[in-house]
Amino acid sequence: MLRFSANLGFLWTEFALPEAIDAAAKSGFDAVECHWPFEVPSIEVKAALRKANVKMLGLNTRRGNVEAGDFGIAACTGREGEALVYIDEAIGYAAQIGSSAVHVMAGRTDQGSKAETTYCEALAYAADLAAKHNIMILIEPINQRDVPGYHLSTVEAGISTIKRVGLKNLKLMFDCYHIQIMQGDLIRRLENNIDFIGHVQIAGVPDRCEPDNGELAFKDILTALHLAGYEGYIGAEYRPRTTTKAGLGWLSKAKAWRA
Repeated sequence: MLRFSANLGFLWTEFALPEAIDAAAKSGFDAVECHWPFEVPSIEVKAALRKANVKMLGLNTRRGNVEAGDFGIAACTGREGEALVYIDEAIGYAAQIGSSAVHVMAGRTDQGSKAETTYCEALAYAADLAAKHNIMILIEPINQRDVPGYHLSTVEAGISTIKRVGLKNLKLMFDCYHIQIMQGDLIRRLENNIDFIGHVQIAGVPDRCEPDNGELAFKDILTALHLAGYEGYIGAEYRPRTTTKAGLGWLSKAKAWRA
């Protein structure tokens, strides 16, 4: 059965995080996820999740110095200490609210071997720490159009990293938007790599709006994902064309597909 999660980094951004959690639950989402919730006390988020009866699936490590262009730093050689601080923070927060995953953001690098070694060392540290809390670590290929220079941008590179680290709770975040832009052939990539995938996200391509708009046939993609045995959630990580509420027609359709 397909289950859907609202990414509150993009949806209901007019609300504070606790109120956004409530709105997502009332709109029919099965779970929620977010980007950087750290300014909201974890006790408030935990209470909101309990009240709404939904789970927080995942959150990200901090990006770093956003004004300087950082988009994560885990693969940035020379910033290893800072990266570990962000990892500790994210895993600690996730444990406090009962979140099941943390996305460790790689950052912009020259995509060289030294950066990859730095990344793998950070991921090994993160996965080992996260395992103590039954938390999964995710890595995400991100397209080079939106984030030029991002260290990880293809499914195959991500799987190579996962194999090199060699820890069972390190998985791939398969974001259909990013992977379509970089590589395409989504159904085959999902089918061939299902054992490495820890979470799936959707959005319309090329505009990253509602998933019922653009060049992807999401009914076919999600059906293939279900047939491949994926048991996780489908994360809705898109930017609404107008308001979140006005664009939720796709969710009603998708929930009918899973019946």
